Amino acid sequence: MRELTDPEIRAAFLNCSKGEAKRLNLPRDLADLPWSDLDFLGWRDPQAPDRAYLVTVHDDRPRAVVLRSSAAASWQPRRSICSLCVTTHTGGVSLLVAPLAGPAGRQGNSVGAYMCSDLACSLYVRGLRETGTRIHESLTVEQRIDRVRDNLAGFLAKVEGSEAS
Repeated sequence: MRELTDPEIRAAFLNCSKGEAKRLNLPRDLADLPWSDLDFLGWRDPQAPDRAYLVTVHDDRPRAVVLRSSAAASWQPRRSICSLCVTTHTGGVSLLVAPLAGPAGRQGNSVGAYMCSDLACSLYVRGLRETGTRIHESLTVEQRIDRVRDNLAGFLAKVEGSEAS
């Protein structure tokens, strides 16, 4: 993924107003991030832990979404699989919900997916971060990266409402 600037990220949000995008908290260390190892940048809002954000470059343009984590927390950590990177975690996967873009989102419609709670999918598939639990796969690293990108593109299409239900 190419390095993105603060204005590029704020202008890329599909499912919030320009005012909301202007006010949201971006990571402070944008220049220091390992951009070449990222398929998307995901982060949690330190001032509102139930909020998360995801930005990527798709079809050569930045696209970003606002996410909310599920309010219901399990009393017992379970082994779960991220729907983007297919990494297995014990207690490290959250249901993240994105309002749909446009009028559908303003009416309260949303789409959700189970994702790595820390949104570090890119690092997990490259072996740069470990969960302690690994399922053996015969896919190469490049194939796992392609899978993350394809799954992310599918999720973004749902948020934009461009995927047929």
